[in-house]
Amino acid sequence: MELSPEIVLLLFLVSTAAGWVDAIAGGGGLITLPTLILVGLPPAAALATNKLQGSIGSLTASIYFLRKGAVSINKIRLLIVFTFWGSIFGSWLVSKINPKDLIIYLPIFLVLMGLYFLFSPDIGNVDKKQKLTLLLFGLLVCPILGFYDGFFGPGTGSFMALSFVFFCGYSISKATANAKILNFTSNLSSLIYFVIFGQVYWRVGLIMIAGQFIGATYGAKMVLDRGVSIIKPVIVSVCFLMSIRILLMHL
Repeated sequence: MELSPEIVLLLFLVSTAAGWVDAIAGGGGLITLPTLILVGLPPAAALATNKLQGSIGSLTASIYFLRKGAVSINKIRLLIVFTFWGSIFGSWLVSKINPKDLIIYLPIFLVLMGLYFLFSPDIGNVDKKQKLTLLLFGLLVCPILGFYDGFFGPGTGSFMALSFVFFCGYSISKATANAKILNFTSNLSSLIYFVIFGQVYWRVGLIMIAGQFIGATYGAKMVLDRGVSIIKPVIVSVCFLMSIRILLMHL
């Protein structure tokens, strides 16, 4: 594959935008994956390369949140473990079962999630009453979140943030920061699989990593600086746009 200056610029700009969206709401893969296919990567290589650049974006945002003290690794270490193994199982199962027949139901959940973020009075910049302890959240919820990312993927960051808000009572900024750590965890397990068995286009990936780093850093900063005023509208927009795109792809 030849990388002309135009393609390099396109990949950089798209990955920057995707990194920004991913840090705030998730769903950046629905921007980058079609772009990779558009510029000529085979579908399998596009999936592998997309996971590489997306993982670096989630890592960048995670490091930013950790440096700013928005997340405590000690508090969520069990959540990380349960999410990782859930993602491993999802990645294994997707090789055994064709998810195309199931993904048609995903827009329904995305629309419901978008409506919840749009109208729920519980979503704000202040913590609410906790429904589950972190241990129960790790045991009951995190394996499902990890499994979903390994099996399907679209909207994982939003699903994780919503779970922290609903079950743990976290503020939207705190939920988004913690969700990004779990999102990187689930991405990492899939990335390991793709690096070993996939067809990563490393030159393309390196270009997009640069964009992801810039976009994810800026997006993570906005999460902590602006809170619900930026997170809520971005998540709602991403949920509805992802629903429309998935319907167009599979109808």
